[in-house]
Amino acid sequence: MSKVEEFEELRPLLFSIAYRILGSVGEAEDAVQETWLRFDGSSTRPASAKAFLSAAVTRISIDVLRSARVRREEYVGPWFPEPLLSDPYQDPAQAVELADSVSMAALLLLERLSPLERAVFVLREVFAFEFGEVAAAVGRSEAACRQLLVRARQHMEAGRPRFEADRQERHELATRFFDALKSGDVDGLRDLLAADVQLVGDGGGKAPQLAKAVMGAQNVARVLGTVFPLMSRIDVTFEPREVNGQPGAIFRDRDGKVLHTLALDVLDGQIQTIRTVINPDKLGHLGPVADAWAVDREVKQARRRMN
Repeated sequence: MSKVEEFEELRPLLFSIAYRILGSVGEAEDAVQETWLRFDGSSTRPASAKAFLSAAVTRISIDVLRSARVRREEYVGPWFPEPLLSDPYQDPAQAVELADSVSMAALLLLERLSPLERAVFVLREVFAFEFGEVAAAVGRSEAACRQLLVRARQHMEAGRPRFEADRQERHELATRFFDALKSGDVDGLRDLLAADVQLVGDGGGKAPQLAKAVMGAQNVARVLGTVFPLMSRIDVTFEPREVNGQPGAIFRDRDGKVLHTLALDVLDGQIQTIRTVINPDKLGHLGPVADAWAVDREVKQARRRMN
């Protein structure tokens, strides 16, 4: 195969590695592009294109993450990863692990790790790289990588996300949730929510968002059951989609522009967490982005007219 063919065959894997390390679609795509430039500019063909490219994208991602962590410490409000609708890398033997590792909950746990710990965990635990390959990718000895993995596992185990094992049951509960949301059925929503459910939004200071997390089934059901009927009045619609491997939806304004995404964590037949991403900087890869401030003003006007 030519260099281009080798690279394109491995592109899905490279993006999936970079996204899990960075939590950003745009930064992951940039890391993959930089990896190609290094591969194309190399005067020799590596014995293993997969090993060379995986190591390159990992090292680039580590460097990007180190600078990104400073920005995230200054972020306004809760920080969530950029929503991912579909993971380009598929491996039937690791389907469950891949889906769980790309969830919002898992990516937020990965934020607790150092860049090196995160890279080692992703390569070994998610993609099942051998320790020799991991060591080559991160530029550390195998012994050091084993220690990094031990520390990473300790950080992850305490809060490791668990989800509804039966995808069909999870899908059916999400369908009931969105039906209740569409009709403004507060009681119906409350019945689907865990008692300690949280509704949290990421606006990054660049879009209207909840001042703080809404806690508890009654409070969350009331907020959702009140706000969405008002949004419907100004022609906001949503399409159910998997978001980061979990049930979710894309919300759009009357012109079809992306307003925000919503993702559900489902466990034991109840919704445990609802996360929305409305920061416009994190939505551009999904299509043209709506003016969330304008939508917010229209919602408030609709509320005043009803009162």
